[in-house]
Amino acid sequence: MTPDSPHPENAGPEATPDATNDRGTATPTAARLLGRGTWREARYVAQLLRTETVGGAVLLAAAVVALVWANSPWSGAYSTLRDTTVGPHALHLDLSLGTWAADGLLAVFFLVAGIELKREFVAGDLSDRRKAALPIAAAVCGVVLPAVLFVVTALVVNRAEGGALGDVLRGWAVPTATDIAFALAVLAVIGTHLPSALRSFLLTLAVVDDLIAITIIAVFYTESVALLWLLAAAVPLAAWRMLLRRRITNPAVLAVPALLAWGFVHASGVHATVAGVLLGLLVPVNREVEDDPDRHSLAERLEHRLRPFSAGFAVPVFAFFAAGVTVGADVGAVLRDPAAVGVVVGLVVGKAVGVFGGTWAVARFTRAELDEDLSWTDVLGLSLLAGVGFTVSLLVGELAFGTGSERDDHVKLAVLAGSLIAALLATVVLRLRNRHYRLVEARETADLDRDGVPDVYDESCERA
Repeated sequence: MTPDSPHPENAGPEATPDATNDRGTATPTAARLLGRGTWREARYVAQLLRTETVGGAVLLAAAVVALVWANSPWSGAYSTLRDTTVGPHALHLDLSLGTWAADGLLAVFFLVAGIELKREFVAGDLSDRRKAALPIAAAVCGVVLPAVLFVVTALVVNRAEGGALGDVLRGWAVPTATDIAFALAVLAVIGTHLPSALRSFLLTLAVVDDLIAITIIAVFYTESVALLWLLAAAVPLAAWRMLLRRRITNPAVLAVPALLAWGFVHASGVHATVAGVLLGLLVPVNREVEDDPDRHSLAERLEHRLRPFSAGFAVPVFAFFAAGVTVGADVGAVLRDPAAVGVVVGLVVGKAVGVFGGTWAVARFTRAELDEDLSWTDVLGLSLLAGVGFTVSLLVGELAFGTGSERDDHVKLAVLAGSLIAALLATVVLRLRNRHYRLVEARETADLDRDGVPDVYDESCERA
């Protein structure tokens, strides 16, 4: 089935059968936004949801431990641990543990994101330009509006406080990122009966969001670039690609070009996490294998191996070293800091209005309509949930203001506060919708065929 096929599981905005007029001729009907996907897509989202839910719980626990420790009588020990330097000085890799977590472990997170992005572009929702229009528009609006609101809010607060602007505007990108682990974890808890199309939309939105985030980091937060080191990274990247094309997946063998590529990118001055995305995008993806629910592609197997390490260890360790800021006497300073206030407004208001507005714009300026089984209240709930920014937001804050600086600490507290507010607002909206879908889902899943596939998905296949 081609990407441009008008069938419900491939079109997006999802196509619906043509109606007939009084003359008996077909008249085109409006396409559907956020329509039901395929059974394979529903299973994939469900599996990913379980992994990210556990990862989100571990991430939350790591952040809470860091906050408690950093505000305890033993806070000095936390700072000492975070600032402990390890690594070979001769290779300029004598970095603190906090930096290793941000530059090294997060590269694994972006490697998984790169693989996921490649799969989406080749065989997923983003492979169909019509289906990709919605999450791309929502993601772009969900990046642009928070950035604009950050700048406007920061300027207003700075003028009211009468202080110097300084480096405030360097943090414009902090509220632009959605944390997929936290967002999916919240969705798994509060939206147990929400349609899988909503979860797929949030997942695809987050994938595009990650791509935009790493592009922002590479372009706007790179002070200088050593081109020779960057060109040298092409060699291990090519070796990585060659090994995978030859189906050589031994972890010890693949680690060699991966580590070399990371080291060269780090030495070039570009943030080392960019190497992770490049490695992920170079993983071969076979459309035919990806479309077969009974086969597992190389990219899928590699992602399956790396995701537990990324979600269960790499990201939580980064959160542990990044979230340990002192609370208390700093609250007043945070409320007066233009950057901190801008981050909260960007995450809570900018993300929600941006994602919702982008989705509405696709419906308004195309022939698409929201799927009849959904409500715009569902879109509002997901838009609020997109304001849960943590991992990448903390990373951008460190790059913008410097790790351990006073403003960086203020921004970290603002990221935590903004994410919490967004999650609570999303919980209120989505819990109300979850009650409605509980009965709907019970009716659909009660009648199963012998193959264990709900009839509603079989009907989609029959229409195809």
